[in-house]
Formats: sequence, C-alpha cells, structure tokens
Amino acid sequence: MNKPQDVFTFDFRFMSKAQFEKPFSHHICFNSMNKVTFSPSGKFYAILREEVQKYFSEKQISPKGDFRLYLKTIILFSSWIYLYVQLVFFTPESIVLGVFLCLLFGFNWALLGFNVCHDACHSSYSNNNAVNSILGYTFNFLGANAFFWKTKHNIVHHTFTNIDGVDADIIQTKLLRLAPTQHKMGIHRFQHLYCMVLYAVSYLGWVYMNDFEKYFSKEVKGTRINAFDIKEHLVFWLSKALYVTIYLVIPIMFVPSIFVFLFGYLIASMACGLVLAMVFQLAHVVEITEFEDATEHDLSIENEWAIHQLCTTANFAPKNKIVSWICGGLNFQVEHHLFPNISHVHYPKLHLIVQNVCAQHGIDYKCYESMGEALGSHFRRMKYLGVA
Repeated sequence: MNKPQDVFTFDFRFMSKAQFEKPFSHHICFNSMNKVTFSPSGKFYAILREEVQKYFSEKQISPKGDFRLYLKTIILFSSWIYLYVQLVFFTPESIVLGVFLCLLFGFNWALLGFNVCHDACHSSYSNNNAVNSILGYTFNFLGANAFFWKTKHNIVHHTFTNIDGVDADIIQTKLLRLAPTQHKMGIHRFQHLYCMVLYAVSYLGWVYMNDFEKYFSKEVKGTRINAFDIKEHLVFWLSKALYVTIYLVIPIMFVPSIFVFLFGYLIASMACGLVLAMVFQLAHVVEITEFEDATEHDLSIENEWAIHQLCTTANFAPKNKIVSWICGGLNFQVEHHLFPNISHVHYPKLHLIVQNVCAQHGIDYKCYESMGEALGSHFRRMKYLGVA
C-alpha cells in the first residue's frame, strides 16, 4: 500500500516546487490578470483527510484502481475494437443498425474518457506512474491531448472550480452563459433549448479547434502552459495524425460511401460530446452550486479550498450503480474534487465518509438523489441564467 502522503498528492505537474508541496496554501495564482486566494486550510480538510486515510489503512487497500477498473478497461477497449471493425470493415446495410452502432461507438469513446483516461491523467489508475502515463494517452487516441487536458482540468478547474475568469470549464463559448457574472446576450434566453446541440458538437470543437488554439497560444483561457517540451510537440502532432488515420483515412477507404462515413462519424462524435458535456455540467452548473467572480479584480475567497469545492460541486444518483459504472464515478464529483488522486472505484465508500464529516462540521453537502433531478436542475439553471 502507498505511504499516506502519496494518497493525497495532487497531480499538478506545472506548479512551482513550493506550490506543488502546498497546492492549496493561502495564495495560489494561475490567472495572468487577477489573483485568486483561499483562506488557509483549517481543521475541516485535515479531519476529512485523516478519516479517508483511516479507511484505506483499516481496509489495507490501495487508493488506486483495482480489478474492477482493470476489468472495465478490458471491456471498454474490447468494445471499441468490435465496434470499429464492425462499422469500418463490415458496414451494416441497415440504416437503423448502423445508426445504433455509431451511437454505441460514440458512447464508448465517452466511457473510455470517464473510466480510463480520467483516472490515468489524475494518476489514480495505478500505483505505477508509467501505467498512468501510457493510459493517459488514451485521450490522444480519442483525438484530444492529454497534456493540455491536465492543464485545463487537473490544475485550473480543480483549483478554481466555478470561478468566472479562471475556470476554463465555465468559459466555453459566448453562446452559453454558464455563470451569473458572465455577459448576457439576447440569444441566451433560448440557451436551455439549444445548449444540447452545442454540447453535442463540443467533442468536434475540442479535437479540431480547442487543442490547436491551446497549442499556438500556449495558454488555457489566460493560464500559461509551461513545460511543453520537444517530446510533447511530437506527441501532439503524431497523435493528431494517428487520430486522422484511424478515424478518417481508414474509414474513408473501406466504408462504402463518403456520405455514409461522414454521417456515421458525425453521429458518433455528437453522441460522445453530448455524454461528456452533460456529466460535467450536472456537477457544476445546477441550481445548488455556487459561483465566484475573478474577471475584473483580485478575488479573496473566505473559505478554505476544500469548502470551496463543496460549495461549487454537486453529486447525482449516488445510489445508482449503473450510472456510477458508466460515468466512471463522476456522479461522485464531490469526492473526486476533494480527492482527485484516488480512483473512482472507491468513491461510493468515500461518499459516506465525506457526508458524515460535513454533517459534523455543519457544511452543506450538495447532492441530487437521481440523474433526472440533476438534469432538471441543470436546464432550469440554464433557463434562469439566460434571463436573469
């Protein structure tokens, strides 16, 4: 089993040495314009960490992935191979069957992202860093870039959750108003109606635009990207070329017609984008989560970092094992944000511990009992943000 300190080391590979050793100390600033500070860590997070550490010590288990995650990985990669071969080399003549398989293929991409890439890029998949690194490149295999994702997600989003002006996850496009401090346009009054379309095309935007924007600008919404060395330049271009070869060139060569290929590729891509976007939106852009503003001035948050995570993050469907399996435990976003380097297979158990410690300290634990409740809350929130 890992040493206790290894359980709670956050994977912020671009921090300075001092920031890495104390990732949530009093002063942290990534934004190029305004500074964001949190109150010094208090007793709450120390007690919570102790309780979680105690759980792993008593059970004598590793906080990383186990056979459940390994089996899931085998299932998902096997499904990818089957669906790819079936769609590309044995393209169904039936339109209904073809559309169904394309939807499954796109769904499979999203599940690989949730269950394999996500844990690996948080160094929570395995105790072996080489395994985490290799499986993290599954993101590249799916068309994205693991290096940029770690900057955007691990560092920026996990540190500055729901802080407008810093958190890139709520600064997606001007067509969506995801925070009450963002500029409101007339079209936003309809965003609860058209947001699903934008979510669906988000995967294509990620692969063909967003990564290149980060590459050439060397920043993520104002946060500079450092340590992008020759290796990462090569990985970026070679993996993009590999993606084009696997998902565009080979299918065009073997699928009966270019129209059939484009139609199928669009269906799979939109299915992937919709699933990816919705799961993350249900955790942060709902009625019970809070937002902060660092767009025009330095921001000093009166809560410690851990409590800020509890204010800005919500769980959904915690008792639904099917949802948990599909989402890679990301329906337990509270636990994930508090302990990102612990594998998602442990979140259902940590859920009870975090709830209990929150209750002891009088801290609100945000959770929707079903996915339907969370979906309803998200769309109501989007409608409200469109007119408020």
